[in-house]
This record gives sequence, C-alpha cells and structure tokens, in this order.
Amino acid sequence: MTDPRIIAIELDGDTLPQRAADIDRERMIAIQDLLAGNHFAPRRPIENGYGGPYRVTLRVEEGRLVIEIAEADARLLETIKLGLTRFRRPIRDYFAICDSYFQALGQKAQPEQIETIDMARRGIHNGGAELLIECLANKVEVDFETARRLFTLITALHIRG
Repeated sequence: MTDPRIIAIELDGDTLPQRAADIDRERMIAIQDLLAGNHFAPRRPIENGYGGPYRVTLRVEEGRLVIEIAEADARLLETIKLGLTRFRRPIRDYFAICDSYFQALGQKAQPEQIETIDMARRGIHNGGAELLIECLANKVEVDFETARRLFTLITALHIRG
C-alpha cells in the first residue's frame, strides 16, 4: 500500500534566516496548506518498498537545495541535492514583486494596481513551481500545487532579515 504525500515538513533551523513575524506567518501558512493536501512520490525504488507517507526536511547547503526524505518514523530514505543556480532569478524576481505588492498595499494603491502586481506575483510563483517540477522530474513526482507550496518554502530559506 502506498501513501504518496508529505505528512511533516521542516525547514532546517540552522540555515533558516531570522525574519519578521509576518514572514514567519506566511511560511507557516504555506506549511499548513502543503500538509492539508499534497502529492509527493519519490521515483527511485526504495530498498524496503516503503511508499509513504513522508517526512521532508529542506535546507540550503553549499549553494544547493537539500531535500531529505524520511519515512513516517523519521528513518532517512533518500537525500536529494539540487543546484540553486536555476532558482536564483525566480527567487530574486519573486522577492522584488512581493516587495512591490506590499508597498502598494501599504500606500493604499488603487485596487487595479494591486491586482496587476498580484497577477505578476502569481505568474512568477507559478514559474518557480514549474521549474521545481522540472528539476525533480527524475527524482520525485509532485503535482503543481505541491510544487507551488514547496517553492514558497524554498524562498523562505533565502529571506534575509
């Protein structure tokens, strides 16, 4: 029997930058949304035949995204390392558009302006999710919504101050 989903996700505290409370709240919402519904199925055969559910830890190590996949009881199954070079631009663009979005909200911009910025933000976010699906293609099968939420958490590993 298989259960291809994430039941617990953790961002490594040693590599997670210190952030403001509102950013922590966004991260927690992304985690809650991810755990509420996701599809996550490692593609490589697992020696003991384990088919889920999974515990996942994300961290950045030596310029790489490290994804540790473990059984429900926390026994490590696999560690995946992805180069972050491909993610630099989407992450940078995502931060820039989010800054514009929050500035527009703070300045009480016209609803049309806020909507335009939000559409651009969603487009960049979707592009990051598609890139993640592509990078994981031979390693882990994820659906689009899972990839979007994982991309949100990957960006959280890059937020400064």
